[in-house]
Amino acid sequence: MGKDLFQSPDYFAVDALLTEEHLLIRDAVRQWVKKEISPVIEDYCQQATFPSKIIHGLGQLGCFGPTIPTEYGGGGLDHIAYGLMMQELERGDSGVRSTASVQGSLVMYPIFTFGSEEQKRKYLPKLATGEMMGCFGLTEPDHGSNPAGMITHFKADGDYVILNGAKMWISNAPFADIAVVWAKDDQGDIRGIIVERGMTGFTTPETKGKWSLRASATGELVFDNVRVPKANILPNVKGLKGPLSCLSSARYGIAWGVIGAAMDCYDTALRYAKERIQFDRPIAGFQLTQKKLAEMITEITKAQLLNWRLGVLK
Repeated sequence: MGKDLFQSPDYFAVDALLTEEHLLIRDAVRQWVKKEISPVIEDYCQQATFPSKIIHGLGQLGCFGPTIPTEYGGGGLDHIAYGLMMQELERGDSGVRSTASVQGSLVMYPIFTFGSEEQKRKYLPKLATGEMMGCFGLTEPDHGSNPAGMITHFKADGDYVILNGAKMWISNAPFADIAVVWAKDDQGDIRGIIVERGMTGFTTPETKGKWSLRASATGELVFDNVRVPKANILPNVKGLKGPLSCLSSARYGIAWGVIGAAMDCYDTALRYAKERIQFDRPIAGFQLTQKKLAEMITEITKAQLLNWRLGVLK
């Protein structure tokens, strides 16, 4: 790797908008990614396998649920710190960022926001360290962009409910210990329910043959008369507000993540342009190449400023 890697120019002094804590957090994640992700991620992508050995490191860095209060094991950080973490993770690989986004925004966030005190204390500390991993079940085989049309449902059975249905394209599903699943109750209301691995009738077949996010583990969630305690239902939300608010939280992290991916593309293109010789000089010396690079860093800078403002508003 060249020494220029991960050193995108900061022509508009965007770093001056960040606190010292923000910069320390960003640089810590950046160095970890350079050491633990960048050297190995290509092999994992080629093999289409998830680098499970990184889970412990992500937990130690605080990348799982960094905005969750410290009393529940989170980092108690602000949303800009969370965004910077996602930015740096995606500079290494989009699938790695996806794993962290799912854990924080789609599993820990709904448990913290809509869960009971007992649920928060049972699950959040272990999710924060990576001792327990989670996934989010909303998309179905026939209902992706129309989540209200979901057919996954449960019916009451004493102190339990009986859950039936299926979800697909679920990140983290193959190795998740719990799934925050959205399903319709007896009255047709959409509710969140925590399903634990090992419950009879709950399986997570892995999705094979992906062409993208190859180092991210993707699968299905299949529920065949799964008996789940009523105590696992998230008590403080009904309707689509629950899952859609989770997606809003995740999309905020994704907005920062794609900046990281763009930064990595720019760094790679700039380094190549300096090294590639044509007509006896580096192609970075030609005006058309310079125009392309200038446009790239301009769009990256615009996105950084937009996300910074969004983080302040959050």
